[in-house]
Amino acid sequence: MPTTTAPHPRLSIIIPAPGDETTLEETLVSVLENRPENSEIVVVLGFGYHDPWSVGEEVRFIQAPIGSNRVACINLGLAASTGRIVHILAAGWRATPFWTDAAVEHFNNEQVAAVVSLEVASDDTDRIVATGIEVGRGGRRVMLRPRGDTSRIQGFHTKDYPLPSGPTLEAGFWSRQMIDRLLFGFCPACGDEYADADMAISLHATGGRVVFEPTSKIIAAPERHHPQPAFKAGLYGERLFWRSIAAEPILQSLVLHVVEIFRHAIVRAPLGTLPVLVGRFVALLQFGIYIPRFRELSGLMRSQAAGTIQRSNEVSSNSSRLLRYDEGHARTGRPHRRRKIPLKRSA
Repeated sequence: MPTTTAPHPRLSIIIPAPGDETTLEETLVSVLENRPENSEIVVVLGFGYHDPWSVGEEVRFIQAPIGSNRVACINLGLAASTGRIVHILAAGWRATPFWTDAAVEHFNNEQVAAVVSLEVASDDTDRIVATGIEVGRGGRRVMLRPRGDTSRIQGFHTKDYPLPSGPTLEAGFWSRQMIDRLLFGFCPACGDEYADADMAISLHATGGRVVFEPTSKIIAAPERHHPQPAFKAGLYGERLFWRSIAAEPILQSLVLHVVEIFRHAIVRAPLGTLPVLVGRFVALLQFGIYIPRFRELSGLMRSQAAGTIQRSNEVSSNSSRLLRYDEGHARTGRPHRRRKIPLKRSA
């Protein structure tokens, strides 16, 4: 009897869940209530979970090693999912109605590598808490947070705010084609706090476009009040810089990096200054682990340059031809009718 292969979904929603059951279920309920058509949901667990709500027919659960961090869970989800577009929504973050509709349409343009969502506060959904991240040449990762009137949805205008370098690790849309060009996916060596900045550098090297979509609204998890340990902050920050060195002018980057080290040490003063510097020194001693990344970025930039030259030649040789990109594309369907997950656990 012949077998048929199910078509790949257009969108893969990956929910990395390294933490507790409560935050996972908050995210899972919001996604199932607003689930877009032609999508799959992949949940990667870093703890024991037994599906008490019996949603296994709608969700694929993957067990990561107990204690895995968010990056490890995401990479497992990437390997297991099949959608042409990947949406990462961390446990604790919540979806809203139609949050994927406009975001996925940007990927009809093959030059788009990532789409940044608008993250709002859990206690006030009119207050914006993040519009992606920005990565500086000295190895600094900055969360973009609107200030003043622009921190409210009513007063926010994209033209008044810088274009982000990439999405946050917790909530973003990514091109599968772009991710497949990378050797290692999201970098475990940069930790959960800097892996998104490392990926943003990869986007820059591939020449992929980053688009900010304000109608893709996601409710962020409550902000953490405990900063990352100073040693890890220094370690991961230093690794980020050396992993990005191939993508920027070296001399200028080194000067700006010295400035960043001083800034970081001052911000963590007085108790955190020494651990930050020790962490950076340890990362510097690990210089050998950055060589594969240097080669990867160099190769990506050479490919980008070659592709740019080829496209330029094609345009020159076909200057009398009008290229049109107005062919229709199938839109992602509206979410299924809103429903509630039953509160009665299965026996």
